[in-house]
Amino acid sequence: MLNQEVVKLLNEQINKEFYSSYLYLHMANYYADQNLAGFENWFFIQAQEERDHALLFRQYLLNNGESIILTEISSPDEKYNNYKEPLVKALEHEKYVTESISKIYEAALKVKDFRTMQFLDWFIKEQGEEEKNADENVKKYDLFAGDPKGLYMLDSEMKTRVYTAPSLVL
Repeated sequence: MLNQEVVKLLNEQINKEFYSSYLYLHMANYYADQNLAGFENWFFIQAQEERDHALLFRQYLLNNGESIILTEISSPDEKYNNYKEPLVKALEHEKYVTESISKIYEAALKVKDFRTMQFLDWFIKEQGEEEKNADENVKKYDLFAGDPKGLYMLDSEMKTRVYTAPSLVL
């Protein structure tokens, strides 16, 4: 049986991951409206990944005999003034998610819940990749997007991203 504080944090993380999916779908919709299909693709895939993360947390709780508590997920209402804003917001959001997962890890460590710590190891590694990718998107935008041809090339590059289901085994 898992520590109930850890269970509470894991349940909260499910909802944070679903919100992340909503947020990235919102960003994909923004780029779709701007006719930037590559940026749209990148964020649509990001939305799929975040949904998958929520489902992994859900399955972990179920595998450990715990109940799932879903709460309301707020609708993202950001309005973007330029193509760069969603990229910056995505980096900020990934840092927030990293901090949230770290808090769960800290709570699990406190009660010597090594099973949950081992489960979270994958997410900690994943968050490192998420922050790196988000940071690279901002830097590439800064480097190339000031020129219409550069923006076109960056959009084309982002269009090549392909969805890959997470490889975490529960």
